[in-house]
Amino acid sequence: MALSVGIVGLPNVGKSTLFNSLSSAKAEAANYPFCTIEPNVGVVTVPDPRLDALDKIVKAERIVPTTFNFVDIAGLVRGASKGEGLGNQFLSHIREVDAIVQVARCFEDANIVHVENRIDPVGDIEVITMELCLKDLDTVQKRLDRAKKASKSGQAPFEKLAAEICEPLAAHLDAGKPARSFKLPEHNDAPIILRDMQLLTAKPAFYLANVDEGSLANLAGNKHFQALKALADAEGAPIVPVCAALEEQIAQLDPADRPDFLEAAGLKEAGLNAVIRAGYKILDLDTYFTAGKVEVRAWTIKHGTKAPGAAGVIHTDFEKKFIKAEVIWWEDFVALGGESKCRAAGKLAAEGKEYVMRDGDVVHFLTGA
Repeated sequence: MALSVGIVGLPNVGKSTLFNSLSSAKAEAANYPFCTIEPNVGVVTVPDPRLDALDKIVKAERIVPTTFNFVDIAGLVRGASKGEGLGNQFLSHIREVDAIVQVARCFEDANIVHVENRIDPVGDIEVITMELCLKDLDTVQKRLDRAKKASKSGQAPFEKLAAEICEPLAAHLDAGKPARSFKLPEHNDAPIILRDMQLLTAKPAFYLANVDEGSLANLAGNKHFQALKALADAEGAPIVPVCAALEEQIAQLDPADRPDFLEAAGLKEAGLNAVIRAGYKILDLDTYFTAGKVEVRAWTIKHGTKAPGAAGVIHTDFEKKFIKAEVIWWEDFVALGGESKCRAAGKLAAEGKEYVMRDGDVVHFLTGA
Protein backbone atom coordinates (compact mmCIF):
# COMPACT_ATOMS: atom_id res chain seq x y z
CA MET A 1 0.00 0.00 0.00
CA ALA A 2 2.17 2.85 -1.32
CA LEU A 3 0.39 5.78 0.34
CA SER A 4 2.04 9.17 0.65
CA VAL A 5 1.85 12.47 2.52
CA GLY A 6 3.04 15.61 0.72
CA ILE A 7 4.98 18.18 2.76
CA VAL A 8 3.65 21.55 1.61
CA GLY A 9 4.40 25.15 2.55
CA LEU A 10 5.79 28.49 1.46
CA PRO A 11 9.54 28.61 0.69
CA ASN A 12 11.89 28.63 3.68
CA VAL A 13 9.50 27.43 6.39
CA GLY A 14 11.53 24.28 7.14
CA LYS A 15 10.02 21.72 4.77
CA SER A 16 13.29 20.26 3.51
CA THR A 17 14.87 20.31 6.98
CA LEU A 18 11.85 18.38 8.19
CA PHE A 19 12.11 15.94 5.30
CA ASN A 20 15.83 15.37 5.95
CA SER A 21 14.97 14.43 9.50
CA LEU A 22 12.19 12.08 8.44
CA SER A 23 14.09 10.24 5.77
CA SER A 24 17.51 8.89 4.96
CA ALA A 25 17.05 10.53 1.53
CA LYS A 26 18.71 13.92 1.98
CA ALA A 27 17.02 16.82 0.26
CA GLU A 28 19.06 19.99 -0.20
CA ALA A 29 18.24 22.57 2.47
CA ALA A 30 19.36 26.15 1.96
CA ASN A 31 18.41 29.69 2.93
CA TYR A 32 16.79 30.76 -0.33
CA PRO A 33 13.44 30.16 -2.06
CA PHE A 34 12.83 27.25 -4.47
CA CYS A 35 15.67 25.16 -3.07
CA THR A 36 13.53 22.06 -3.66
CA ILE A 37 12.37 21.78 -7.28
CA GLU A 38 11.77 18.09 -7.92
CA PRO A 39 9.89 16.27 -5.17
CA ASN A 40 12.02 14.05 -2.94
CA VAL A 41 10.38 10.87 -1.67
CA GLY A 42 11.34 9.24 1.62
CA VAL A 43 10.02 6.00 3.09
CA VAL A 44 9.43 6.27 6.83
CA THR A 45 8.69 3.57 9.38
CA VAL A 46 5.70 4.09 11.64
CA PRO A 47 6.82 3.99 15.31
CA ASP A 48 4.73 1.39 17.12
CA PRO A 49 5.69 0.10 20.59
CA ARG A 50 3.23 -2.77 20.16
CA LEU A 51 5.75 -4.49 17.86
CA ASP A 52 8.36 -4.67 20.62
CA ALA A 53 5.76 -5.86 23.11
CA LEU A 54 4.72 -8.69 20.78
CA ASP A 55 8.33 -9.60 20.06
CA LYS A 56 9.08 -10.01 23.77
CA ILE A 57 6.62 -12.88 23.69
CA VAL A 58 7.49 -14.39 20.29
CA LYS A 59 11.24 -13.62 20.14
CA ALA A 60 11.16 -13.56 16.33
CA GLU A 61 14.15 -13.47 13.99
CA ARG A 62 13.16 -10.00 12.81
CA ILE A 63 10.71 -7.17 13.40
CA VAL A 64 9.14 -5.52 10.35
CA PRO A 65 7.31 -2.22 11.00
CA THR A 66 4.81 -0.71 8.61
CA THR A 67 5.86 2.18 6.35
CA PHE A 68 4.53 4.93 4.13
CA ASN A 69 5.98 7.78 2.08
CA PHE A 70 6.63 11.45 2.76
CA VAL A 71 7.11 13.67 -0.29
CA ASP A 72 9.00 16.97 -0.06
CA ILE A 73 7.28 19.33 -2.52
CA ALA A 74 8.66 22.62 -3.90
CA GLY A 75 7.67 25.77 -2.02
CA LEU A 76 4.55 27.57 -3.21
CA VAL A 77 4.16 31.33 -3.59
CA ARG A 78 1.20 33.66 -4.09
CA GLY A 79 -0.01 33.30 -7.68
CA ALA A 80 0.98 29.62 -8.01
CA SER A 81 -2.45 28.76 -9.40
CA LYS A 82 -1.61 31.05 -12.32
CA GLY A 83 1.89 29.61 -12.76
CA GLU A 84 3.87 32.00 -10.53
CA GLY A 85 7.12 30.65 -9.06
CA LEU A 86 7.12 26.89 -9.53
CA GLY A 87 3.33 26.80 -9.34
CA ASN A 88 2.56 24.31 -12.09
CA GLN A 89 5.15 21.80 -10.82
CA PHE A 90 4.02 22.31 -7.24
CA LEU A 91 0.36 21.72 -8.01
CA SER A 92 0.98 18.66 -10.19
CA HIS A 93 3.09 17.09 -7.43
CA ILE A 94 0.36 17.68 -4.84
CA ARG A 95 -2.13 15.94 -7.10
CA GLU A 96 -0.10 12.73 -6.81
CA VAL A 97 -0.08 12.45 -2.99
CA ASP A 98 -2.85 11.01 -0.80
CA ALA A 99 -2.74 13.58 2.01
CA ILE A 100 -1.06 16.88 2.86
CA VAL A 101 0.86 18.23 5.83
CA GLN A 102 1.02 22.02 5.68
CA VAL A 103 4.18 23.34 7.33
CA ALA A 104 4.09 26.84 8.77
CA ARG A 105 6.88 28.85 10.37
CA CYS A 106 6.15 29.69 14.02
CA PHE A 107 9.52 31.12 15.08
CA GLU A 108 11.37 34.43 14.80
CA ASP A 109 14.83 34.47 13.18
CA ALA A 110 16.11 37.52 11.32
CA ASN A 111 18.77 35.38 9.63
CA ILE A 112 16.25 33.22 7.78
CA VAL A 113 14.41 35.05 5.02
CA HIS A 114 10.66 34.76 4.48
CA VAL A 115 9.33 34.96 0.94
CA GLU A 116 6.81 37.65 2.01
CA ASN A 117 9.05 39.28 4.66
CA ARG A 118 6.78 38.49 7.62
CA ILE A 119 6.15 35.84 10.27
CA ASP A 120 2.46 34.99 10.05
CA PRO A 121 1.70 31.25 9.99
CA VAL A 122 -2.05 31.76 9.56
CA GLY A 123 -1.39 34.11 6.65
CA ASP A 124 1.00 31.55 5.14
CA ILE A 125 -1.66 28.83 5.37
CA GLU A 126 -4.24 31.14 3.84
CA VAL A 127 -1.93 31.77 0.86
CA ILE A 128 -1.44 28.04 0.31
CA THR A 129 -5.12 27.22 0.78
CA MET A 130 -6.28 30.00 -1.55
CA GLU A 131 -3.89 28.95 -4.31
CA LEU A 132 -5.08 25.35 -4.06
CA CYS A 133 -8.71 26.52 -3.98
CA LEU A 134 -8.21 28.66 -7.08
CA LYS A 135 -6.73 25.72 -8.97
CA ASP A 136 -9.65 23.54 -7.86
CA LEU A 137 -12.10 26.29 -8.79
CA ASP A 138 -10.86 26.11 -12.37
CA THR A 139 -11.42 22.34 -12.37
CA VAL A 140 -14.91 22.64 -10.87
CA GLN A 141 -15.99 25.36 -13.29
CA LYS A 142 -14.96 23.21 -16.25
CA ARG A 143 -16.89 20.27 -14.78
CA LEU A 144 -19.91 22.53 -14.24
CA ASP A 145 -19.85 23.67 -17.86
CA ARG A 146 -19.67 20.05 -19.00
CA ALA A 147 -22.52 19.06 -16.72
CA LYS A 148 -24.78 21.81 -18.03
CA LYS A 149 -24.11 20.84 -21.66
CA ALA A 150 -24.62 17.13 -20.93
CA SER A 151 -27.90 17.80 -19.13
CA LYS A 152 -29.27 19.46 -22.25
CA SER A 153 -28.28 16.47 -24.37
CA GLY A 154 -30.34 14.03 -22.31
CA GLN A 155 -27.79 12.71 -19.79
CA ALA A 156 -29.96 14.30 -17.16
CA PRO A 157 -29.88 12.48 -13.78
CA PHE A 158 -26.13 12.10 -13.18
CA GLU A 159 -25.14 15.35 -14.89
CA LYS A 160 -27.92 17.29 -13.23
CA LEU A 161 -26.54 16.12 -9.87
CA ALA A 162 -23.03 17.13 -10.98
CA ALA A 163 -24.29 20.64 -11.75
CA GLU A 164 -26.11 20.81 -8.40
CA ILE A 165 -22.85 19.92 -6.65
CA CYS A 166 -20.44 22.02 -8.70
CA GLU A 167 -22.34 25.31 -8.50
CA PRO A 168 -22.21 25.70 -4.68
CA LEU A 169 -18.81 24.00 -4.56
CA ALA A 170 -17.42 26.68 -6.89
CA ALA A 171 -18.70 29.40 -4.54
CA HIS A 172 -17.21 27.50 -1.58
CA LEU A 173 -13.78 27.36 -3.22
CA ASP A 174 -13.96 30.97 -4.40
CA ALA A 175 -14.32 31.95 -0.74
CA GLY A 176 -11.03 30.20 0.03
CA LYS A 177 -12.66 27.18 1.69
CA PRO A 178 -11.20 23.75 0.85
CA ALA A 179 -13.35 21.07 -0.81
CA ARG A 180 -12.88 18.74 2.18
CA SER A 181 -15.10 21.10 4.23
CA PHE A 182 -17.86 21.17 1.58
CA LYS A 183 -21.03 19.30 2.55
CA LEU A 184 -22.13 17.00 -0.23
CA PRO A 185 -25.81 16.22 -0.83
CA GLU A 186 -26.97 12.84 0.44
CA HIS A 187 -26.86 10.91 -2.81
CA ASN A 188 -24.92 7.74 -3.64
CA ASP A 189 -23.35 9.34 -6.72
CA ALA A 190 -22.26 12.55 -4.96
CA PRO A 191 -18.94 11.16 -3.60
CA ILE A 192 -18.18 9.70 -7.05
CA ILE A 193 -18.61 13.10 -8.71
CA LEU A 194 -16.33 14.76 -6.16
CA ARG A 195 -13.72 11.98 -6.34
CA ASP A 196 -13.56 12.03 -10.13
CA MET A 197 -12.58 15.72 -10.13
CA GLN A 198 -9.43 14.84 -8.11
CA LEU A 199 -9.49 18.15 -6.27
CA LEU A 200 -6.36 19.19 -4.41
CA THR A 201 -8.28 20.59 -1.44
CA ALA A 202 -10.36 17.42 -1.07
CA LYS A 203 -7.28 15.61 0.24
CA PRO A 204 -7.09 15.10 4.02
CA ALA A 205 -4.67 17.52 5.68
CA PHE A 206 -3.04 18.40 8.97
CA TYR A 207 -0.73 21.17 10.18
CA LEU A 208 2.85 21.13 11.36
CA ALA A 209 4.01 24.13 13.37
CA ASN A 210 7.77 24.62 13.03
CA VAL A 211 8.66 26.24 16.36
CA ASP A 212 11.94 27.24 17.99
CA GLU A 213 13.46 24.86 20.54
CA GLY A 214 12.56 27.06 23.50
CA SER A 215 8.86 26.93 22.61
CA LEU A 216 8.61 23.14 22.90
CA ALA A 217 8.30 23.43 26.68
CA ASN A 218 6.09 26.53 26.54
CA LEU A 219 3.78 26.39 23.52
CA ALA A 220 1.31 28.63 25.34
CA GLY A 221 3.91 31.41 25.14
CA ASN A 222 4.37 31.13 21.37
CA LYS A 223 1.81 33.50 19.83
CA HIS A 224 2.44 32.16 16.32
CA PHE A 225 1.73 28.57 17.38
CA GLN A 226 -1.39 29.61 19.28
CA ALA A 227 -2.74 31.45 16.22
CA LEU A 228 -2.14 28.43 14.00
CA LYS A 229 -3.67 26.10 16.61
CA ALA A 230 -6.82 28.21 16.70
CA LEU A 231 -7.11 27.82 12.92
CA ALA A 232 -6.53 24.05 13.10
CA ASP A 233 -9.03 23.63 15.95
CA ALA A 234 -11.67 25.58 14.01
CA GLU A 235 -11.22 23.19 11.10
CA GLY A 236 -11.04 20.09 13.27
CA ALA A 237 -7.58 19.39 11.84
CA PRO A 238 -4.66 17.87 13.78
CA ILE A 239 -1.68 20.13 14.54
CA VAL A 240 1.78 18.89 15.52
CA PRO A 241 4.44 21.22 17.01
CA VAL A 242 8.00 20.35 15.99
CA CYS A 243 11.35 22.11 16.05
CA ALA A 244 12.68 21.04 12.63
CA ALA A 245 16.23 22.22 13.41
CA LEU A 246 16.31 20.12 16.60
CA GLU A 247 14.83 17.11 14.81
CA GLU A 248 17.58 17.32 12.20
CA GLN A 249 20.18 17.13 14.99
CA ILE A 250 18.41 14.11 16.49
CA ALA A 251 18.31 12.36 13.12
CA GLN A 252 22.07 12.77 12.69
CA LEU A 253 22.86 11.11 16.03
CA ASP A 254 23.69 7.46 16.47
CA PRO A 255 20.45 5.74 17.62
CA ALA A 256 22.16 4.73 20.88
CA ASP A 257 22.85 8.40 21.71
CA ARG A 258 19.35 9.68 21.00
CA PRO A 259 17.68 8.84 24.36
CA ASP A 260 20.21 10.94 26.31
CA PHE A 261 19.86 13.82 23.84
CA LEU A 262 16.07 13.70 24.06
CA GLU A 263 16.20 13.64 27.85
CA ALA A 264 18.53 16.65 27.90
CA ALA A 265 16.13 18.47 25.57
CA GLY A 266 13.18 17.58 27.82
CA LEU A 267 11.52 15.37 25.21
CA LYS A 268 10.04 11.89 25.66
CA GLU A 269 10.49 11.05 21.98
CA ALA A 270 11.46 12.68 18.71
CA GLY A 271 8.74 15.08 17.59
CA LEU A 272 8.76 13.52 14.17
CA ASN A 273 7.25 10.35 15.64
CA ALA A 274 4.12 12.40 16.25
CA VAL A 275 4.27 13.72 12.68
CA ILE A 276 4.49 10.19 11.29
CA ARG A 277 1.60 8.99 13.44
CA ALA A 278 -0.50 12.02 12.43
CA GLY A 279 0.19 11.29 8.76
CA TYR A 280 -0.76 7.66 9.25
CA LYS A 281 -3.96 8.62 11.06
CA ILE A 282 -5.02 11.31 8.59
CA LEU A 283 -4.84 8.69 5.83
CA ASP A 284 -7.41 6.69 7.86
CA LEU A 285 -5.09 3.72 8.25
CA ASP A 286 -5.05 0.86 10.74
CA THR A 287 -2.34 -1.64 11.65
CA TYR A 288 -2.75 -5.33 12.25
CA PHE A 289 0.00 -7.77 13.18
CA THR A 290 1.26 -11.23 12.35
CA ALA A 291 3.51 -12.81 14.94
CA GLY A 292 5.63 -15.94 14.49
CA LYS A 293 9.14 -17.22 15.00
CA VAL A 294 10.33 -15.88 11.64
CA GLU A 295 8.99 -12.34 12.08
CA VAL A 296 6.72 -10.03 13.98
CA ARG A 297 5.26 -7.77 11.33
CA ALA A 298 2.92 -4.80 11.09
CA TRP A 299 0.58 -4.53 8.10
CA THR A 300 -1.22 -1.43 6.84
CA ILE A 301 -4.91 -1.47 5.94
CA LYS A 302 -7.58 1.15 5.41
CA HIS A 303 -9.87 1.61 8.40
CA GLY A 304 -12.95 -0.56 7.96
CA THR A 305 -11.21 -3.28 5.93
CA LYS A 306 -12.75 -6.74 6.26
CA ALA A 307 -10.68 -9.83 7.01
CA PRO A 308 -10.32 -11.11 3.39
CA GLY A 309 -9.09 -7.69 2.23
CA ALA A 310 -6.58 -7.60 5.08
CA ALA A 311 -5.35 -11.05 4.09
CA GLY A 312 -4.93 -9.78 0.54
CA VAL A 313 -2.39 -7.22 1.75
CA ILE A 314 -0.08 -10.14 2.55
CA HIS A 315 -0.77 -11.92 -0.75
CA THR A 316 -3.58 -11.59 -3.29
CA ASP A 317 -4.14 -15.36 -3.17
CA PHE A 318 -4.91 -15.11 0.54
CA GLU A 319 -7.92 -12.92 -0.24
CA LYS A 320 -9.16 -15.19 -3.03
CA LYS A 321 -8.75 -18.38 -0.96
CA PHE A 322 -9.74 -16.94 2.42
CA ILE A 323 -11.45 -19.37 4.80
CA LYS A 324 -11.23 -17.69 8.19
CA ALA A 325 -9.09 -15.48 10.41
CA GLU A 326 -7.92 -16.45 13.87
CA VAL A 327 -7.85 -13.15 15.74
CA ILE A 328 -6.32 -12.17 19.09
CA TRP A 329 -6.36 -8.68 20.59
CA TRP A 330 -2.73 -7.59 20.93
CA GLU A 331 -3.02 -6.76 24.64
CA ASP A 332 -4.35 -10.27 25.34
CA PHE A 333 -1.50 -11.75 23.29
CA VAL A 334 1.05 -9.88 25.43
CA ALA A 335 -0.66 -10.32 28.79
CA LEU A 336 -1.32 -14.05 28.40
CA GLY A 337 1.96 -14.89 26.67
CA GLY A 338 1.21 -15.88 23.09
CA GLU A 339 -1.19 -17.65 20.77
CA SER A 340 -1.49 -21.04 22.48
CA LYS A 341 -2.25 -19.51 25.89
CA CYS A 342 -4.80 -17.14 24.34
CA ARG A 343 -6.45 -20.10 22.63
CA ALA A 344 -6.62 -21.99 25.93
CA ALA A 345 -8.07 -18.94 27.69
CA GLY A 346 -10.76 -18.44 25.04
CA LYS A 347 -9.19 -15.18 23.82
CA LEU A 348 -8.72 -16.38 20.23
CA ALA A 349 -11.72 -15.81 17.96
CA ALA A 350 -12.37 -17.51 14.60
CA GLU A 351 -13.77 -14.82 12.29
CA GLY A 352 -15.30 -15.08 8.83
CA LYS A 353 -15.47 -12.93 5.70
CA GLU A 354 -17.59 -10.17 7.26
CA TYR A 355 -15.25 -9.49 10.18
CA VAL A 356 -14.04 -5.86 10.22
CA MET A 357 -10.42 -5.65 11.30
CA ARG A 358 -9.43 -3.61 14.36
CA ASP A 359 -6.28 -1.57 14.78
CA GLY A 360 -4.19 -3.88 16.96
CA ASP A 361 -5.48 -7.29 15.92
CA VAL A 362 -2.95 -10.13 15.85
CA VAL A 363 -4.07 -12.43 13.07
CA HIS A 364 -3.42 -15.84 11.56
CA PHE A 365 -5.23 -16.31 8.24
CA LEU A 366 -6.38 -19.75 7.10
CA THR A 367 -6.75 -20.21 3.34
CA GLY A 368 -7.81 -22.97 0.96
CA ALA A 369 -5.70 -24.78 -1.59
